[in-house]
Amino acid sequence: MQEIAGRAEAIALLHWYEEMGVDIAIDETPVDRLVAPAAKPAPEARRDAEAERPPLQRPAPSRPAAVAPAPTVPASDATARAARETAKAANTLDELRLALDGFTGCNLKLTATRLVFGDGNPDSRVMLVGEAPGRDEDIQGLPFVGRSGQLLDRMLAAIGLDRTSVYIANVVPWRPPGNRTPTPQETAACRPFIERQIQLVDPDFLLCLGGAAAKEMMATSEGILRLRGNWRDFDTGTRTIKVLATLHPAYFLRQPLQKRLAWRDLLTLKTALDQPSQDFG
Repeated sequence: MQEIAGRAEAIALLHWYEEMGVDIAIDETPVDRLVAPAAKPAPEARRDAEAERPPLQRPAPSRPAAVAPAPTVPASDATARAARETAKAANTLDELRLALDGFTGCNLKLTATRLVFGDGNPDSRVMLVGEAPGRDEDIQGLPFVGRSGQLLDRMLAAIGLDRTSVYIANVVPWRPPGNRTPTPQETAACRPFIERQIQLVDPDFLLCLGGAAAKEMMATSEGILRLRGNWRDFDTGTRTIKVLATLHPAYFLRQPLQKRLAWRDLLTLKTALDQPSQDFG
């Protein structure tokens, strides 16, 4: 019975991975799949090597070959400066989108289908920021349109908001292969662009969706359960606005009972919208 239960759980987990857009098997380190793999030694060469082994000596256990990491954007001052200058030169969201389309400082652009820039009302008082696009977002070119995005729409509707009254973007605008976590180099290369995007939208309130986005925007290493539900200050470069963190909608697809935490956070946001003069510190 335990074996059957374990198999059922494994199948359920695979279905969940598929729904979340995990359609590529990856390793712990990034792999450049655009580079041809190294040639394997010919059978004759392997036989010759085996023949040269000392007699009666048991060969050492073989270890898996290390996977060569893909070339990554170096965390250099030049890369960061180029990203900052490119983002700063954009005076509108359309200009910023074009600048991102032409930016070559993030390797995720090479494997993504398209740029996922933003969606919603750029004149809104509320801006939502996630970490990175998934499979559905990569296909449609819009943030939060998959299952977690549909749940997010229902969550916003519960407090009277929709995509005509909020603006949505991601820290990283290109989908990482297999929905893996963006590397620090990839996030650093994209950081100036999301900062400029926030500056151009100029919302009164910033809502971070998930721990990764919250840590990046709030510049902290604290976990999402400690960060969520509490207003903090966010300097846009032109003024200080309020930022709030909540759990990512994808989390509730696996843990629906935790929706109560998000509901509290959304009520906190609604209170702020209804009473803009309130002190949220």
